[in-house]
Amino acid sequence: EVHLVESGGGWVQTGGSLRLSCAGTGLHFDDYGVVWFRQAPGKEREAVSCIYSGDGGVYHSDSARGRFTISRDNAKNAVYLQMNDLRPEDTDVYYCHAEPFGLPVYYWGQGTQVTVSS
Repeated sequence: EVHLVESGGGWVQTGGSLRLSCAGTGLHFDDYGVVWFRQAPGKEREAVSCIYSGDGGVYHSDSARGRFTISRDNAKNAVYLQMNDLRPEDTDVYYCHAEPFGLPVYYWGQGTQVTVSS
């Protein structure tokens, strides 16, 4: 059974940094594409950053590019989101989503709250 657990959220001031972690059990992240999403109450869920299975190519949304870095540690079976220069508009619940290449299944973590104060 696959489980994803996010951690690393918290409260920071504008300009601060946080590193989110997504720990996986029951899967090998190098076989999965992993996307960090974020969502605030009443808003649509937004894809922030993605790391692809295999070669580990990455994609960042316009709002994340230049500030966020996604990475994967296959030995620890974890995916990270390093977030720098945080802004109040980054305040959201951040979710880890994993999807194996070529299969119609996907998994979500429970989310971790990030709060950025001005």
